[in-house]
Amino acid sequence: MSFLIDFWLPILLSAVGIFIASSVVHMVLPMHCSDHKGMPGEPEVLKSMRDQGVTPGMYAFPHVKSMKDMADDAMIEKYQEGPVGFVTVLPSGMPRIGRSLLQWFLFTIFVSAFVAYVLSFALAEGATYLNVFRIAGTVAFLTYGVSGVSDSIWK
Repeated sequence: MSFLIDFWLPILLSAVGIFIASSVVHMVLPMHCSDHKGMPGEPEVLKSMRDQGVTPGMYAFPHVKSMKDMADDAMIEKYQEGPVGFVTVLPSGMPRIGRSLLQWFLFTIFVSAFVAYVLSFALAEGATYLNVFRIAGTVAFLTYGVSGVSDSIWK
């Protein structure tokens, strides 16, 4: 834990830098505008979900209780007939951007602390800027840039 004492300022400054840079990028560039499509028949779908008492959570459809059920002929037919997907239902009400921004900032601190942890073992004291930047940049890139790959594979 001594790395936290040694690197508290770089951890905090890098977290603030990432938070500011990501905020500016997301406000200036039209990123994520085409990530989602509107649901056809949205009013009817939403009414049906309310009528069914859908609560916040992650849902898969068709839903199977175990991998054994995947071999069931009726389930195979459901998958072939479609649609197949995942839905995340959030609590009703306007999105709470303040809470999301706080969580994002705490995540940037968390990532920066892990980068510092890796650096504390990977480099000797007095390492050159380029070596520090290479390792810190690689670990940070793996966290921020590659973390969404598993979602694109599975979802």
